[in-house]
Amino acid sequence: MRADFAKLDRAFNPRVVAVIGDSGYYQWLRAHANFKGKLYSVQVNEQTGRDIEEKLKVKNYPSVLDIPEPVDFAIVAVNRRVGMKVLDDLIKKEVAAAHFFTAGFSETDTEEGRQYERELKAQAEAAKFHIIGPNCMGLFNPRTGIKQSMGQYDDDWGPVSFISQSGTHAINFGLEAHLQGIDLNKSVSFGNGTVLDSAEYLDYFGQDAETSIIGMYLEGLKDGRRFIEVLKKISGTKPVVIWKGGRMAGGARAIASHTGSLAVPYAIWEDAMRQLGAVPVKNMEELIDTIKALMYIEPPKGNRVGLTGGSGGQSVAITDAFNEEGLDVPKLTQKSYDELATFFNLIGGGYGNPIDTGNSNRAQLNRIMQIVERDENIDNVVLLMGLGSGGADAPGGVEAVTDLRQHSKKPVLAAVYSPFSSGGVQEARRIIKKLQEGRVPAFSNIERAAKALRNVITYYRYRGSWSNG
Repeated sequence: MRADFAKLDRAFNPRVVAVIGDSGYYQWLRAHANFKGKLYSVQVNEQTGRDIEEKLKVKNYPSVLDIPEPVDFAIVAVNRRVGMKVLDDLIKKEVAAAHFFTAGFSETDTEEGRQYERELKAQAEAAKFHIIGPNCMGLFNPRTGIKQSMGQYDDDWGPVSFISQSGTHAINFGLEAHLQGIDLNKSVSFGNGTVLDSAEYLDYFGQDAETSIIGMYLEGLKDGRRFIEVLKKISGTKPVVIWKGGRMAGGARAIASHTGSLAVPYAIWEDAMRQLGAVPVKNMEELIDTIKALMYIEPPKGNRVGLTGGSGGQSVAITDAFNEEGLDVPKLTQKSYDELATFFNLIGGGYGNPIDTGNSNRAQLNRIMQIVERDENIDNVVLLMGLGSGGADAPGGVEAVTDLRQHSKKPVLAAVYSPFSSGGVQEARRIIKKLQEGRVPAFSNIERAAKALRNVITYYRYRGSWSNG
């Protein structure tokens, strides 16, 4: 079924939410404790309803039809056998959309489960009712307080929206991205995608003015032709980064028991995604890193990289990391070498490419990076910053790279690595956040930086915006 964007707008930005079922720990009512609109409970059991009203201070009704005002969004956490009756009431109430947390459908690989799903689908489509799921964690919008779990954040939002077949990946992506300075605008976990599949959410985020980058986790497609049609349209206007699960045979088998989807051979998938203008990635780290790079850097004009900040012992490994991703680490022009020679202290350092600044040249980091950025042989500038070794925490370290980013038309990136010491990871996160506040994408190691830059270059190359290769 094609999505009605007005209904999805109401679901993501509801004024009134009803939680149906959710007995026991009340995970969905608790998750929405900070919801900015009106929250209602629907429980048939009178004692359970009284407990909810007393403990959670949420008004309970025995039916959604009894709620005395229009309901925009419902969260359904009932047994699958009750699901059809609940759906009938939601349709009568003219609710915009419902998240069916309820599981036990086609993902069980049983005829009974498949029959329940066929009936659910037929009833919803006949009424043009928007079911999110079933077997999913639903919607997240930090601006309105709609959540997929209690651990998600409120009030911070950014330009990235996320579509996920997996509820766990939807939640974990949002939390890890948030820790790395990427706040979500909206997120959907759609599970079996019985009524609305991935293409419909992609189409919705494609027209959403608040979304500028779209991330996805997919396991399979129910309507490949529809997905291709939408992806081709959206990728021409917004970057779409797709993590595909089930790349190997074992993973493909696991997909069938997770969401009941059919997997596509990965080699075919990867090539098709690039041809359609999307960016294929293989894990969550690469997904976050690529989105981060797309958010903050200018479109690259080539694949030549200028590297600054590594020690002599790291130079080979650093060069290998970028070369293995198809990126070039060329010599600088003679003009740059002549300028560096006027002040560079060669004792403990060296200025090939990578440039080993050594401790004796750290005070000149701003000047060194400006020379590299101006060099005609360099398209992208990367700074390697080591915590506790005179790198990231050296005077002017962060300021040098963020200042360069403000004035450069070339991509500027940083890799922040921490030694195995107490507090190293937390300090690295602090530095990464500070860099990204200055619009410099920062990564926890050089390999992740290289892969992210490679993905961005490939994205712009397929769009015809890249001058080399």
